[in-house]
Amino acid sequence: MNNKLSINDFKKLLSKVTTLSDDIFNDYKNDSRKGIQVALKQRINQLNYLEKSKMDFQKRLKYENHFWNEGIDYIAGVDEVGRGPLAGPVVTAAVVLPHNFNVYEVNDSKKLSPKKRLELSKMIKQEALYYSIGIASNKIIDKINIYEATRVAMKDAINNLDINPEIVIVDAMNIDISNKQVRLIKGDAKSASVSAASILAKVYRDHLMDDYSKKYPEYDFNHNAGYGTKKHLQALSEYGATPIHRKSFKPVLDLTNY
Repeated sequence: MNNKLSINDFKKLLSKVTTLSDDIFNDYKNDSRKGIQVALKQRINQLNYLEKSKMDFQKRLKYENHFWNEGIDYIAGVDEVGRGPLAGPVVTAAVVLPHNFNVYEVNDSKKLSPKKRLELSKMIKQEALYYSIGIASNKIIDKINIYEATRVAMKDAINNLDINPEIVIVDAMNIDISNKQVRLIKGDAKSASVSAASILAKVYRDHLMDDYSKKYPEYDFNHNAGYGTKKHLQALSEYGATPIHRKSFKPVLDLTNY
C-alpha cells in the first residue's frame, strides 16, 4: 500500500477504476486515513449502482433479445408523449435498435432529467438503426379525441421509418397497422426500444413547446410543456386559448369562451 499517495491523487486514481475486483480496493481497505475510506466507500457504491443499472438494462432488452434470437432483426419500439397537456400536439417516436445496443442508461423518459434525456437522445440517434417521429396536432386531437390521435401519431411514426419493422413493441396501445404488435403496459419501463422511443418523443416535444413559449410567453410553455399548471391556467383565464390549445379539453373549455 502506498501511503505517500495523497488523498486527492488517490481519488483521481480511484475514479478510473471500473470494476470491484480491482486490487486497489484490497490494497487500501486498511488505510487509516478517513478520506481514503470515504472515497473507497463512495466508489464502491457508484460501481454497485453502475452494475445494477447495467443488469436492469439487460432486463429491458428481454423482448428484443427474444425476437433477435428468433432471427427477427427489425423490432420497432413505439411510445408517445403529451396525452395530458392542454396545449400542443401529441408526439410519438419509433426506434429500431441494433443487436449490440448498450447505452444502459436508456430508460423510461419520466425517470430521467432533461439534461440526461437530451444527452441520451443524441446517443440513440447515433446508434439506432432507424428512428422517426409522428405528430398529431391539437386540431386533430379536438377532431377525433386524444386516444385516437395518439394512435394516428403512432401509425405515422411507424410509417415514417425507412424500413417496415417485423415486430412493433408499443406502450399499451393498439396501432392500426398490419405489423405484428406486442402491447406492454408500462412498456417504456420494460422494453429498451420503447424507452428509447419515449426519450426521443419527449425531447422533440419539449423543444417544440419551448419554441411555442417564445410565441406565447404568457402561458409558460417552456416550463409546463402545455400541462395545466397554476400559471398556465391563470393565463388561459386572462388571455384565452391560443391556436395550439386543445379546445376539447375541459379546463380550456371552462376557462375560455370556446
